[in-house]
Amino acid sequence: MKPSQSHVQLASEVVQLAPDRTIGQILMDAGKLRDKDITRIFGYHKKHNIRFGEAAMRLRLCRKADIEYALSVQFDYPLLRRGEAVLGDEVIVGFEPNSPVSESIRELRSELMSRWLEAGRNALAVVSVESGAGKSFLAANLAASFAQLGENTLLIDADLRNPRQHHIFQLPGRAGLSTILSGRDWTEAIDPIAYFGNLSVLCAGPRPPNPLETLSRSAFSVLLDEVRRQYGVVLIDTTAARSGADARTVAARAGSALMVVRKNQGKTSEVDELRTALTGYGAELVGAVMSC
Repeated sequence: MKPSQSHVQLASEVVQLAPDRTIGQILMDAGKLRDKDITRIFGYHKKHNIRFGEAAMRLRLCRKADIEYALSVQFDYPLLRRGEAVLGDEVIVGFEPNSPVSESIRELRSELMSRWLEAGRNALAVVSVESGAGKSFLAANLAASFAQLGENTLLIDADLRNPRQHHIFQLPGRAGLSTILSGRDWTEAIDPIAYFGNLSVLCAGPRPPNPLETLSRSAFSVLLDEVRRQYGVVLIDTTAARSGADARTVAARAGSALMVVRKNQGKTSEVDELRTALTGYGAELVGAVMSC
C-alpha cells in the first residue's frame, strides 16, 4: 500500500537530539560492539574520512539495521527490529522507516498537520468504501507516525464488525470500545504501546449484536470529547461503508474524515456516494489516499 504523493506539503519535523550519546556508545550499550571494535572503527573512519556508521558496516562489525537503531535512539525516534518487538509486521513505519511506504505515510502526516491538526481539530475517522482497501493499515501506521513525532496519540478501533487493530498491535482485545459503550471505565480498556511512548490503542472489544446502534449512543460522543482533551491526536479506524452506516456515524462524531481508496478497484459512484454521505452527516473530508 502506498498513499498518493500528489500535492503533498511537507512540514518541518523537529526531533529531540541526544548529543551526550554517540552511535558507538549506543551500540556498545546494546551489546553490538566492544571497546576494541570502537577503536578499529574510529581508526578506519578517520583514515577514509567517512561516517562512523559507514565505517562500521564496511568493516562488517555492524549491520545497517544496527546503525539505524542507534540513530533512532540518538534522535529519540522509536524504531523497531523484527523479532525483538511484540508487534505485527504491518507497523512498517517502525520496522522500515526508510521504505517508500513509510516516506509516503510521513508525507501524509505532514499534510494533515498543516491542513487539519493546525486548524484546531484532532479527531479523524479513517474510512473506505470497501474492505481490503488498506484503511486499517494506514490508520495504524499514521498513528505510529504521529507518535514518532512526539504527539500524544490514541488509535481507536471503531470497526465493531471486522476489527483489526488488536491483530496489528498484538493486543488481547478482550476489552475495548464496545465494553466502554456498554458502561465500562474507558481508562481500563486503553493499551499503551510500549515501543511507542506516545501511542495508545483502544481496541474494538467483543463484537456487539448491534454495531451501528452501539456507535450511535451518546456515550460515544462523550468518550470522544474526553479523549480529545487527553490526547493531541485521535485517529479512528472504521467499518467499510459497504457494510453499513457505521463509518459515516463515526465520522460525524469525529468531525473530520480521511478516505482510503484502492487503486483500480471499486466504483467511482460508490466513492462519490460516500463523500456525499460524509458531508451530509456533517463530517469534513480532509483528503483522500489511494492505496495499491
